[in-house]
Amino acid sequence: MHMLIRVATEDDVDTLFAIRTSVQQNHLSREQLAGLGITPQVLAEGIREAPCVWIAEVDGQPAAFSMADLAQGEVFAMFVRPAYEGLGLGRQLMAVTEAALFERHETLFLITDGREEIRANGFYRRLGWALEDRVDGDDVRYRKSRAS
Repeated sequence: MHMLIRVATEDDVDTLFAIRTSVQQNHLSREQLAGLGITPQVLAEGIREAPCVWIAEVDGQPAAFSMADLAQGEVFAMFVRPAYEGLGLGRQLMAVTEAALFERHETLFLITDGREEIRANGFYRRLGWALEDRVDGDDVRYRKSRAS
């Protein structure tokens, strides 16, 4: 099995939406994403502005992606297709994303669904992220400092 992490391009926008809408936990449809202001145009614009999205491929197939808001120091998204879970893609993508953010910030943050059954919470804690606060609804904010 060959794994590769690469910077996403505008040509990858449909692939990013396919991965994002494939997940079972924290699932959102394309319509729901559009309602949040996450559209193909917005994503393509972000990719044009800076290298802020990374795709993990397994044997040439897009399997996962991460996205950062470089200006704000935020991990904005991290999703793995269900068929590729457990291969370490999330860890590899987070390492790349954190490195890009730590080039610009001392402290990073991310917001995710804070419900106990959401596996992402354990994943982030295992990677050294600290729960900082509860935010909108069920969402929580995690923080990670360069020294973590």
